[in-house]
Amino acid sequence: MDAWYSDHHQAHHDQSELIGGQLVAGFELPLRAERVLDAFLEAGVGLVHAPPDAGLAPILAVHDADYVDFLRGAWDAWRAIGYAHPALPMVWHAGLGLPTECPRHIEGQLGYYAMDAASAIVAGTWTAAYWSAQCAIAAATELVHGAPAAFAICHPPGHHATARAMGGYCYLNNAAIAAQQLRALGQPRVAVLDIDYHHGNGTQAIFWQRDDVFFASLHADPHDDYPYFSGHASERGAGEGYGATLNLPLPAGTEAPEYLAALEQALDAVNAAGCTAVVVSLGVDTFERDPISRFRLHEEDFGEIGRLLQRLPRPALFVFEGGYATDEVGRNAVAVLQGFEGG
Repeated sequence: MDAWYSDHHQAHHDQSELIGGQLVAGFELPLRAERVLDAFLEAGVGLVHAPPDAGLAPILAVHDADYVDFLRGAWDAWRAIGYAHPALPMVWHAGLGLPTECPRHIEGQLGYYAMDAASAIVAGTWTAAYWSAQCAIAAATELVHGAPAAFAICHPPGHHATARAMGGYCYLNNAAIAAQQLRALGQPRVAVLDIDYHHGNGTQAIFWQRDDVFFASLHADPHDDYPYFSGHASERGAGEGYGATLNLPLPAGTEAPEYLAALEQALDAVNAAGCTAVVVSLGVDTFERDPISRFRLHEEDFGEIGRLLQRLPRPALFVFEGGYATDEVGRNAVAVLQGFEGG
């Protein structure tokens, strides 16, 4: 299994986030991706490639053009009104069903296009997000050319980003972009399996009314954890997409036996859906010492997750999402890949 990685991801750094009513240094660091890269190389899993520039078209196949324009210009607009610190929203459109127009002022635009105060924009955010998406696009394209599996080392992550909103450290939805690329290149039906601690609300929203992409997720119960408003078992899709969404929320303190049983259930559903390719949103923030998560998986459990994932259809693309225990994140992510590869 080869990997795709871009040094451009390092441009997104020094961001802040609002936690517990306090503005703190962000948990989402470039170091996470670097640790994953180092572990991948040390384990000798495969080669590492820099992605080519596929342009905006695959991104715009998933994200609204006005949202992409906002991401590209937000930092310059923020600086133009005299601010130098990371750009965070201070007011939100509450989504009350009333029609609204996008504000002209950057402070209003930040609230219009954001779902939380965890996704700051800094000078290099667009560059990093763009090349993160290019990693996913390149890896997906490699699958269509015959590779049985691939790994996109994406930073920033993507699965919380909707077609027109950022949130949860995410700006462009790398997994959704990869799934759409697989569809565009001829895969009849694609699955996205999200095993991050947090529900992939953005991915679910993007494919909510579509039958050609099956979405399955096991994650923290949104009654008690982020993103709170998405990820309940009752959510199954809408319109043509009804039945193409499966959510398996799990309680705080979940350990390996319960987690692996839920994963088996998700794998049964993915295989029953008749998908010809799969994208795995690979979050390892289910780890017991992750600083912002409340599951209790041990390091040795990640290899078992990978072994269970051998049941997935091929080809399979792994897209790196969450995991904030920086000392272990690389080993845990690579353990999943090695388990999947039979190691």
